[in-house]
Amino acid sequence: MSTVNALISRKAVLHNFNRINSLAPHSKIISVLKANAYGHGLLEMANILTDTDAIGVARLEEALALRAGGVVKPILLLEGFFQLSDIEILLTNNLQTVIHSLEQVEMLEQISLSGQLNVWLKVDTGMNRLGIHAREFEDIIRRLKNIDYIAQPFNYMTHFACADDLNNPFTQQQAEQFYQLVDGQVGELTLANSAAILAWPQTHADWIRPGLLLYGCSPMINRTGKQDGFEPAMTLTSSVIAIKSLQAGEKVGYGSSWSTTQDTTLAVVAIGYGDGYPRHAKTGTPVLINGQRFPIVGRVSMDMITVDIGLQHQVRCGDDVTLWGAELPVEEVAQYADTICYELILQLTSRVNIQFID
Repeated sequence: MSTVNALISRKAVLHNFNRINSLAPHSKIISVLKANAYGHGLLEMANILTDTDAIGVARLEEALALRAGGVVKPILLLEGFFQLSDIEILLTNNLQTVIHSLEQVEMLEQISLSGQLNVWLKVDTGMNRLGIHAREFEDIIRRLKNIDYIAQPFNYMTHFACADDLNNPFTQQQAEQFYQLVDGQVGELTLANSAAILAWPQTHADWIRPGLLLYGCSPMINRTGKQDGFEPAMTLTSSVIAIKSLQAGEKVGYGSSWSTTQDTTLAVVAIGYGDGYPRHAKTGTPVLINGQRFPIVGRVSMDMITVDIGLQHQVRCGDDVTLWGAELPVEEVAQYADTICYELILQLTSRVNIQFID
């Protein structure tokens, strides 16, 4: 029996997928399952999302793991391939790839292969991370069209830098630049990540690329997924392993960083940064014990946290503790830890048992 469990709700995942579909009913869906499906289990999530039109991952290893697990859906490598030897592997395993650099085009030109490789040409509209510049666009299109094993027509994509901020005009500027650049091209288009699916419907185009929304978390600033009709897929749980009675003026934890101002009771909970719980979670970060909110006090340790449950409590050793989930949004916990919810759901360690429910 595991001490710390991440309970993944299949019903919540399917609800979130259907909610996404309702927001962009005319777009096909690339479900983004990179980084072990944002910590939720790569193959398991792929098997839940049977209605998705395609799957997006970051790395070739992720795509091959899906194929080895029997997944036959179209799979797109969002970071593309990194070396010449990858190209034949893509073809052999019927994988699609993003093309984002001149170096990739040069590698494609170096070899001759049978079969057809589906590619997505990524345009950099201001993120300045991956993607070809507008000045390279016509030349690269011409070169890709001259490679026999590149499936025609190929598709086009870009990625937004600030779509989570409704007050930032840069998303609209990026979209306009992209639409202007690809005007007259035959291939299909994808612009919208999770934030754009929610906030920028003019970018939905032929395909959308939901990631975080599938898991019920919000990509928007100062919002939770629940506020937009999504359900958290993950509930992180542990249990109380000790109860400590303290007098006023006693210090708690490493560095003695917190002191009691009055007589109180602490519950020691079996979770810490060794499980992926954020070490920088501040005093006051909430947890739920038997459905009631209590604050963390003192520093997060490798294996434990301490929670101030006061004097009028009904907490006992063995009681269940929820660190985040449906009644305690992970977005809220992330704010207390000065981070983003992406990091929290992704950084759970191998000590945490992932269990699929309902």
